[in-house]
Amino acid sequence: MIGRFNHVAIVVPDLAAGTALYRDALGAKVSEPMDVTEHGVTVVFVELPNTKVELLHPLGEKSPIASFLEKNPKGGIHHICFETESLAKASEKLKAAGKRVLGDGNPKIGAHGNPVLFLHPSDFNGTLVELEETGAH
Repeated sequence: MIGRFNHVAIVVPDLAAGTALYRDALGAKVSEPMDVTEHGVTVVFVELPNTKVELLHPLGEKSPIASFLEKNPKGGIHHICFETESLAKASEKLKAAGKRVLGDGNPKIGAHGNPVLFLHPSDFNGTLVELEETGAH
């Protein structure tokens, strides 16, 4: 059901400083900031040879990660993302196993332009899990 590890997402209180940390201190290639209004975040991707790190910053006062920063003012790991060929099949299997899909259960378009779903952290050892539909692996 799950495929490759896609990324780990880290909430940062200052996107420019977070970008500079990965780019300048670690020498990583970092994308330009991109607003993802449907999710209420601004993101940059730190591109690594085998995966990505997604830096998240709240976009607007109603951003769902604003409360994360209130509880964790220095930021921190927000979620991990796995690829899947079919969100519909994955969602069906997860629900049958008693796992909770967040929101209304319908995929939204994520920062990569692909459909995504989030799974309740209580069902996955306290970790928010994102599934991203990428088709064939």
